[in-house]
Amino acid sequence: MKRLASIALIVSLLVLGSISASAAADTILLSGKISAVDKYGNSMTDITEAAVKASGAEVGDIVAVKVGEREIVAPFVTIYGDVDRGTPLMRVTDGYVQLAINYGNFATTYEAAVGTEVQVFAREKGTYLSQIEIRHLTKLEKREEYDSDEAFANFREVTEGNIKPGVLYRVSHPSLGDERSTYAGKLIEEHGIRTILNLSDTPEEFAESLTHSDYYRSLHEAGNVISVGMGVDFAAKDFTDKLKAALEFMIDHEGPYAVHCVEGKDRAGIVIAVLQGLAGATVNEIVEDYMVSYENYYRVQKGTQGYEIVSKIMHDQLKEMNNGQPVSDNEVKAVVVNYLTNMVGLSEEQIRQLEVKLVGEASALAAPLRTAA
Repeated sequence: MKRLASIALIVSLLVLGSISASAAADTILLSGKISAVDKYGNSMTDITEAAVKASGAEVGDIVAVKVGEREIVAPFVTIYGDVDRGTPLMRVTDGYVQLAINYGNFATTYEAAVGTEVQVFAREKGTYLSQIEIRHLTKLEKREEYDSDEAFANFREVTEGNIKPGVLYRVSHPSLGDERSTYAGKLIEEHGIRTILNLSDTPEEFAESLTHSDYYRSLHEAGNVISVGMGVDFAAKDFTDKLKAALEFMIDHEGPYAVHCVEGKDRAGIVIAVLQGLAGATVNEIVEDYMVSYENYYRVQKGTQGYEIVSKIMHDQLKEMNNGQPVSDNEVKAVVVNYLTNMVGLSEEQIRQLEVKLVGEASALAAPLRTAA
């Protein structure tokens, strides 16, 4: 019971992302500087993996990190998904210590830039290891490990709320040149997809992607593919600007539509949730559809602790969209409309046009849009 109480305390500190006591009270383990910041705000340091090993720090430890004048508590983990959405973390990647926020921008949040000094202090030894063990999922990579082509490609029709059949689909990247994208590309062609929202590719990546699928390339040449290369922080201006461009593209083109990132899981999950909410889906419908990706890739099963932990990602997203308050079913549409209006920057008429694309004119006109209070 004492260990569980300790974990609960640490996790609550992680959610806050800050510490009340000075890091100077702890044992210093590592020091260095921020050496690079990527487009998502993930901040690489010049602290080497060898230095980490020499310090005695291990995955599962809780550390206090001083970034410039900012102090935070973070777990030492291996992947972003080892922590809840919006939680800071420390991990080793490509031989160096990286500081990041799961579904967030570390550099912006903690005012980190190239040259910012970093110090890492010991806080709790091994306290977070049990959380990592629960969260670690093994992705199935071969077609024979899946029950269907659709599950392997994470391809499915989106019909939650009042979305009409045959209008909207979500899928993993259909043009990467690997086994999974071969199946994804075949499925988008078989279902007559006419417009694609590519959420993951930068211009350089998109140019490479076009070489792998004749059908994908033909859609691009017809002007029916937009590639925006967005991150995963739905509140960041970079994300909202790119989402606006993608949704305006959707409004101006005809369906059926397919939305994809790389796995069709996270960035696609956020955008699909927004569209589902606009079309009148319930919280449970949105969360359950989001979790199908984890059921497909990792065989996460309902009723397990792993399912509960991962599904919290989508619950938390909706909550964040609602100023930190839980969202009830009768509030989902209002919360989404408020987000599209005040953060994404769509006009009321554009939102109405988008809804008509999804649910049909009669349904849209029967349910006037409203914004959250």
